Amino acid sequence: MNRISTAARIRPGWLSIAAYTGMFTFGIVMALLGAILPLISQRLHFGLAQAGNLFFALNLAMLITTLALGPLLDRFGMRPAFIVAPVFVAGAVCLIGRVATFGGLTLAVVLLGIGGAALNQATNTLIADLNRDERKKGAALNLLGVFFGFGALFIPFTIGALLDVLGLKDILYVAAALTLVTVALSFRFSFPRAQQGGGVPFAEVVRLARQPLVMAFAILLFFESGNEFILGGYITSYLTRTLGATVATASYLLAAYWGALMLARIILSRISLRIGGQTLMLASALGVAASVALLILAPSLLVAAIATILLGLSIAAIFPTALALAGSRYASHSGTVFGILIGVALFGGITLPLLAGRIAESRSVRLGLSLAIMDALAIFALQLIAGRIMRTQDHVQ
Repeated sequence: MNRISTAARIRPGWLSIAAYTGMFTFGIVMALLGAILPLISQRLHFGLAQAGNLFFALNLAMLITTLALGPLLDRFGMRPAFIVAPVFVAGAVCLIGRVATFGGLTLAVVLLGIGGAALNQATNTLIADLNRDERKKGAALNLLGVFFGFGALFIPFTIGALLDVLGLKDILYVAAALTLVTVALSFRFSFPRAQQGGGVPFAEVVRLARQPLVMAFAILLFFESGNEFILGGYITSYLTRTLGATVATASYLLAAYWGALMLARIILSRISLRIGGQTLMLASALGVAASVALLILAPSLLVAAIATILLGLSIAAIFPTALALAGSRYASHSGTVFGILIGVALFGGITLPLLAGRIAESRSVRLGLSLAIMDALAIFALQLIAGRIMRTQDHVQ
């Protein structure tokens, strides 16, 4: 019996709640480094090039975890990931609050990446499996992304509001406690059965990876993930180093970025039922390119703030909509296909922020951020290619 039919009998609304809390935790993982970078780099005395190494370590851990986890989700189901992964995240966040060396910080970041990757993979796969129709799948994944926004908003907003009151260490301890909510919920709910109980042969994984549509979306998400890490990671550094913003002001503006992304996904969870995913993808890619251009050319902090908000609104649709478009065509192996897509995406999250960090260190943060414009234009072109492949497939069927 497949995972979708089983889920229909086990109250998918409650399963969605578990996924929402897991995605909230993944939002914390994704926003954490960018939000604390100005503070922790001062405490441990490292520069932007070493900050790029931290993003490299985070994404490498996430990449290895994602590639290994996809077939395992199809074979064993998602409950283990929902229970174990938040524990990794909570431990990593507590460790970050206590480390005194760059090596210790790197270890904590690796643990953070392992837990975050498992939650990202499991939550997206679960929500995709619970929704059959392509547009409903897109709407549901965008709604899931709202909770990513809540999690991503939590750390920078709390730092901006309560840093002087609680201090960074106590803020991180609170975040760690919140991540464990997913564990408690996962013990309570019944999860769907594994879809490929006999396992997914390696040859089948290779066959899926070589599908033209999978390849197109994988490369598209390579650039998208790179952009998400570049922008989430370096906006605060750009605002403080180039435009002279205080750490608190930069944290508030980073919170505004995630808040705009969250608001956009709330809206998208409704309008994506009426607007095709391909249209959303193309419009979003152009919006990201324009917003980044406005940000790096901003003559004042006010203009930069407007650009940051527009950027959050523009980038929101790309990742969940791409997963929905791919997931609707590979529903029987959603865990494996999502593993391939997210794995390649994370490779972009490894290489592109590292490149941006090197450019920022040697030239300027502004020039490092300009890499995001080229990434957005590549996403636009790849969506045109993916759309052509899907139309060909639909015509053949």
